Amino acid sequence: MFQARSFKHCKACGSPVRYQVPADDNRDRATCTVCGHVHYENPLNVVGTVPVWGDAVLLCKRNIEPRYGLWTLPAGFHELGETLAEGALRETAEEAGARIELEGLYTVLNVVRAGQVHFFYRARLLDANFAPGAETIEARLFTEEAVPWDELAFRTVRETLQRYFDDRRRGVFDMHCGDIG
Repeated sequence: MFQARSFKHCKACGSPVRYQVPADDNRDRATCTVCGHVHYENPLNVVGTVPVWGDAVLLCKRNIEPRYGLWTLPAGFHELGETLAEGALRETAEEAGARIELEGLYTVLNVVRAGQVHFFYRARLLDANFAPGAETIEARLFTEEAVPWDELAFRTVRETLQRYFDDRRRGVFDMHCGDIG
């Protein structure tokens, strides 16, 4: 089981923390050795979209690590103060400079080993004009046959794209949940 151990000092008082099981709990938590404050470490949310134009999807070539130079769907970390949908819209605009309309939550993928949950929305591109941001080398449309499958950055992107193209062939878009080992 993935267990983060990123706390060294208490956020409340600055004293050292010790990982232990607090009373009325069932797992190790970062617990302050002085004030007793318990710090919880929870998964990070990643939000993004599957932007579609006709029979093609929009992918972004990464200009940052991890996975520099590989292709991904426009996505990134969900920020405090925004809904998942707002985060997906923001990330698509930041990474691809694309204007979209969301069409519903599509995949929810647990990446336990990384302490993340990835949420992808289906989206309709409002036009085919892109202006990639600093984190993107290039934003480009790909038909299923042209997707650079061997150059995809993340398993969640591969899983989401495979499900998208399968659903498109069936003519029915279900919501998908799964785990990435």
